[in-house]
Amino acid sequence: MNSSLPSLFSPIRFRNLEIKNRIFMSPMCMYSAQDGVPNQWHLVHLGSRAVGGAGLVMVEATAISPEGRISDRDLGLWNEEQQKAFAPIVQFIKEQNCVPAIQLAHAGRKATVPDAVAPSPLPFSDKFKVPHELTIEEMALLKSKFAEATQRSLLAGFEVLEIHMAHGYLLNEYLSPLSNHRRDDYGGSLENRMRFPLEVAKVVRDSWPQNLPVFVRISATDWVATGWDLKESIELAKRLKFIGIDLIDCSSGGSTPDANIPAGPNFQVPFAAAIRKEAEIATGAVGLINEGAQADSILREGMADAIFLGRELLRNPYFPLQAAYDLGVDIAWPTQYIRAKN
Repeated sequence: MNSSLPSLFSPIRFRNLEIKNRIFMSPMCMYSAQDGVPNQWHLVHLGSRAVGGAGLVMVEATAISPEGRISDRDLGLWNEEQQKAFAPIVQFIKEQNCVPAIQLAHAGRKATVPDAVAPSPLPFSDKFKVPHELTIEEMALLKSKFAEATQRSLLAGFEVLEIHMAHGYLLNEYLSPLSNHRRDDYGGSLENRMRFPLEVAKVVRDSWPQNLPVFVRISATDWVATGWDLKESIELAKRLKFIGIDLIDCSSGGSTPDANIPAGPNFQVPFAAAIRKEAEIATGAVGLINEGAQADSILREGMADAIFLGRELLRNPYFPLQAAYDLGVDIAWPTQYIRAKN
């Protein structure tokens, strides 16, 4: 890190891509799309955070297929219309000296469609229908869908791609023993439960330019004694690093509605710190990080390499400008807003 700047405002490089600061906007579903197509809401919502000074702005969970959406108002990237609609949004983000990123996802058994799919025919709760257990052939088709969405992301102009392996959605469902009861090579042991998510990660990494980074968001724990845990997350991170993944975005929970999650400031930071140390891979910390000094301290103490902000950026799109002021660092403001800088 550049010692002349607060850690939060030191640039960070992944492969050939330099990001101006360590403030990354988390992917957050807006439930505002029609047929998966982004619209003016997404332009203003995402563009405002780019104008506000974030180093990276990530588009919400974007489905690789219609059946992979959490709801029918989710974004998608399975056709050319969606790809073309993303392009001007991506271009606007870039014009603000901000890196455009997108998270590719499949909702699995948490999709609100009649024919939801999952590794095993286990519903998320009694409010969800029993999902169809994916066959090996259907899993191969899903991998091709991830590859196609990856290629569309590049054509739309995105510079960072994140794979969603968290929060109880499809790839997380394979990882967690709470949702994966398969008896074939994709269930049972940790090695088997990691197999399909790792295959997807390899397909995505191989479909994305080598000079641009790929992130993975994980749930580092299910917060259930018999579920997925940090030790397994560290092993997964090691495997992802070997494939060529550049950063682990460390969230938690979502696999079961019964988890008791001790949410509070920095409650997920220890996951980012442990994975960073044990797997020797860059990590992002996320979860109730609301102040510039708090975020800077996490980075300065070596617990993470970047800070993903969600709700705080919903409250204040200009959080980076405020954090810079609070930390005593002079950063570039949008020319149009200079009159308000002092």
